[in-house]
Order: sequence, then structure tokens, then C-alpha cells
Amino acid sequence: MSQSTSDMFVRIDRPNRLPNEVVRSLLSAIDSGRLKPGDKIPTEHVLSKQFGVARTVVREAISLLKHDRVIVSKQGVGAFVSDPGKRSAFRIGAACFEKRKQLLELLELRTGAQAEASALAARKRTAEDLEDIEKSLKAMSESLSLGADGAEPRADAELTFYRAITAASGNSQYIEFIGMIENRLMENLRSVMVKNARAAEWGDAVLSEHGAVFAALRDGDAEAARDATRAHFERAARRLADRADFADVE
Repeated sequence: MSQSTSDMFVRIDRPNRLPNEVVRSLLSAIDSGRLKPGDKIPTEHVLSKQFGVARTVVREAISLLKHDRVIVSKQGVGAFVSDPGKRSAFRIGAACFEKRKQLLELLELRTGAQAEASALAARKRTAEDLEDIEKSLKAMSESLSLGADGAEPRADAELTFYRAITAASGNSQYIEFIGMIENRLMENLRSVMVKNARAAEWGDAVLSEHGAVFAALRDGDAEAARDATRAHFERAARRLADRADFADVE
């Protein structure tokens, strides 16, 4: 065991669904490195006392993690953290949002997927798809006239813009994968994204980056759509990284 688990977990108070909360806490310990591949998971009895829940709750949580191969059992020995390469599910854990480096890596992951989805959308988009995408682009433009009050609608309009593009790709795997990243970003960092929309993603220059994506989609130019999307997200990541007030969360 890498370290004692006596103070690794805290009691859970009034969660929405107890097994999911236990899963979340265990994943956080694994993602952050407090529990490493090969480490033995504390027993159901120990975990139920630390979390303050019934052993049946812990048993269900462990079962969920075993199903995704995050945890593996060794008969007569116990449950252990598996090697990440053997997992059967991709998860974005809470640790992804704790440090600047991890967050930027997550944004890089989204960049590649979104660029390819945009290329597909340029080939497959319908007139109706293009209308929805343009509507979101106009909403971004209109938000600029609202001053500080425009930050939230600006962030939401950009999210809707790229969601519409992903949907236009017609690829259910991109829709699910990118949607998962977006949802986790919104769950963990919505307030940061809104503030960042005002601090770093404001003005006509940034809007023109999105405009270039739309123009490529309108023209059916897959290569231009891919390049324009990648260019925007890479520039956005640099703007975020360069912000003096964007610090690691310790």
C-alpha cells in the first residue's frame, strides 16, 4: 500500500445516490495517485466505517468499479487497483480539474476530437444543421454587446455552437465522447468557463476564429474545418494558460 488509508476518505453526508458517491471518492483517490495500480483496496468493513454508510453500499460501489476494471479481485486476497491500460471504461475524474496541467491536457484531448468531428460535419452537415450552427454563432456575436452580462450567454452559445457541429458529424461516438468531456467541464468548471469567456475569449478577434469554422462548414471544406477548429482550441488553451489569474488549485 502506498500510504495509510485511515484518513483518505471522509464520511458522506446526504448524497444523491450513495454508491455513486463512494465510486466518486474512490476514483478521486485513484486519479490523484493516493491509491496506485497494485494497491489493495480497504475492506468493505473499513470503507463502510470511513464513509459512514452500510456495507451493501460499499459492495455496490466496488462492483461498479470492478465492472469497469478499475478494480480487480484476487480470490482469497482482496480487491486491488488495476493497471489503467486494462480498464474497460474511460472516465474523467475529479483530479483532472485540480491542476492547470491536467486541465490543459483535457482541453488538448477535446481539441483533437472536436477537430475531427468538425471535418466530418463539413462533409455531412445538412442545411438544417448549418442553420442551427449559424444561430449559435450569431448568439456569440450578440453577447458582445451586453458587456459583463454577456459572459454567461457567450459561454453557453459557444458550447451550443460546437455541440451542433458535433451533432452534424453524424458520428455517435464523437457525440458521446465530446459530450462527456463538455459535461464534466460544465459540472466542475462552469463558473471558471464563464469568467474565462469574459477575460480571454472576448472580442471580434476570437469571434473570427469561430467564424472561420463556420465558413468551412458552409463551404463543405473538411480540411479547412479541421484546421480552423484546431486553431481555435489551441489558441484558446494558450490564452487560458497565459492568464496570470489562472492558478493551480492546491
